[in-house]
Amino acid sequence: MKIYLTDQKNKFKQHLDFLKTKKVMDYDKSRLKEKITNIDINTTKNIDQLNLDFLLDYQIFPDNIMTFQNEWTDQSRKMKIGDTIAQQAYIPPTKLFSQKIIFGVRINDIIDQADKKGFSYETLEGHVEKGVSTFTVEQLDNKIVFKIQTYSTPGNILTKLLGPVFSVPYQTFCTKTALNNVKQQLEHQ
Repeated sequence: MKIYLTDQKNKFKQHLDFLKTKKVMDYDKSRLKEKITNIDINTTKNIDQLNLDFLLDYQIFPDNIMTFQNEWTDQSRKMKIGDTIAQQAYIPPTKLFSQKIIFGVRINDIIDQADKKGFSYETLEGHVEKGVSTFTVEQLDNKIVFKIQTYSTPGNILTKLLGPVFSVPYQTFCTKTALNNVKQQLEHQ
């Protein structure tokens, strides 16, 4: 994790190259806290009729919460397992008057089933959280659902101490905002 007062978007390539050298944080999934959040998508389309390119390009969080550079876009190709994403979180969620926190994640699974599409990633050394997150669009009978499933714990002593007061409420806000952002993108197709 690196903290800046200025937007790092013009330096994403450098941050991405640095984060590609980092290892996934060690974790035991059975010892992590699971959290599942989802939102129903109001559409008459089936999962195979939806364009999920935005999801697989990591267009999940509005850019006042997070901007990013991913390895596959940098190389003009599709996502693959092992790709790294450099994330820049804005705390508070505004680009102007915020701290810009840079950390990274690595793709560990791409989900391409008939009724479930998405991906998951693991956090890299230095991330504020330790664990794995999965983002999926799922067809449940005649209903489409976007789901975020995480197994995580604070990644360092600072987030462990501030978790109950700051990190948990902020993550809840970011997750809810991401759910609504994806809902909007899917419903406007």
